Amino acid sequence: MTPDQIIDMFLDHYRRRGHRDAPESSLIPPPGDPVLFTTSGMHPLTPYLAGRPHPAGRRLVDVQRCLRTTDLDEVGDATHLTVFDMLGSWSLGDYGIATSVRWGHELLTEGFGVDPVRLHATVFGGDDQVGPDETAWATWTDLGVPVEATGAENWWSNGPTGPCGPDSEIFVWTGEGPPTGTPTGDDRWVEVWNHVQMRYHRHDDGRLTALPMSNIDTGMGLERLEMVLRGARSVFEGDGLRPWVDAVRDRWPLEGPDLRIVVDHLRSAVVVLGDGVRPGNTGRGYVLRRLVRRALTVLWRDDPERGLTELPLDPYADTLRRFRQPAGAQPLRAVLADEERRFRGLLRRGRPLVDRLRARGPLTEPDYRWLHDTHGLPRDLVDGLLAGAG
Repeated sequence: MTPDQIIDMFLDHYRRRGHRDAPESSLIPPPGDPVLFTTSGMHPLTPYLAGRPHPAGRRLVDVQRCLRTTDLDEVGDATHLTVFDMLGSWSLGDYGIATSVRWGHELLTEGFGVDPVRLHATVFGGDDQVGPDETAWATWTDLGVPVEATGAENWWSNGPTGPCGPDSEIFVWTGEGPPTGTPTGDDRWVEVWNHVQMRYHRHDDGRLTALPMSNIDTGMGLERLEMVLRGARSVFEGDGLRPWVDAVRDRWPLEGPDLRIVVDHLRSAVVVLGDGVRPGNTGRGYVLRRLVRRALTVLWRDDPERGLTELPLDPYADTLRRFRQPAGAQPLRAVLADEERRFRGLLRRGRPLVDRLRARGPLTEPDYRWLHDTHGLPRDLVDGLLAGAG
């Protein structure tokens, strides 16, 4: 199935069960929100999960573009992305986890055609404040899906404080032959969907108090689901990443983690630019700058003459369409080209500084701090491009 077909089937499944469309939000949270970017489908709905009535009702569904800086260091493997589409459904004080689990199982098996034998669930096993999630466990067991109980892995929160609760994660077997083992012991079990019972608010002192109503919040990454449905080994084989993979490979001999980092970071940078962020030294601008410069660091490691203007506009336009952004491809490529010029200038200024320090011996922690704090040279840049120069 194509990503567009997956989205249509997901939305239709919940619309037929009384869910209304929740409007998609920008990657940029509203003023006053302490988070730099929208990190999940539930993020824009936080006031409604806390009890405010939603104008569209108590059952909602949407597709939301998300960015997670916490995954930056994991990007380069087969399944993690910085920017991705999240398919989400919500019950605001309406139905409970048993209904959510059953509807999710129905969509995966009857809608998307996943063999039920390839499914495995995990549930919250309890801690010193909240008991085990017996309802989710019993529901999965009744559906014939094996269950593994865990601890903190099955407790969802959007930060150290705020709405939280036990979750039930759905995994699909991606290995050869019959499924074996459990999700915590075999990485061939790939998580595709999370069903959260948003029932509590965690306070600064760690206390949990009940929210005004018990909610359900589900989230499923589009690109990862597409990978599973295709029987692929990597999200980078999907339609949303393929234009970037092909464009990068056509120009430069990159493979493995290097290829995936460059593809992910450039695609993510385009989506961030599409929501109005521009490169800078702080906040969202710094995250964008880090994405672009990390991609360039990988590209220039073997050939410093490589340039982003060598890439065609097609992947830019494809990404903007898929993430429902009206920005033009040409102006965004011009922004990246300007950021590349700035980065080249930083390298020219930084190389003599690093060479002088290296002449005294290996770089020390105070050296790295001085290069970063005084001259804006981050450690990954120094290690990746400058320390090995000359």
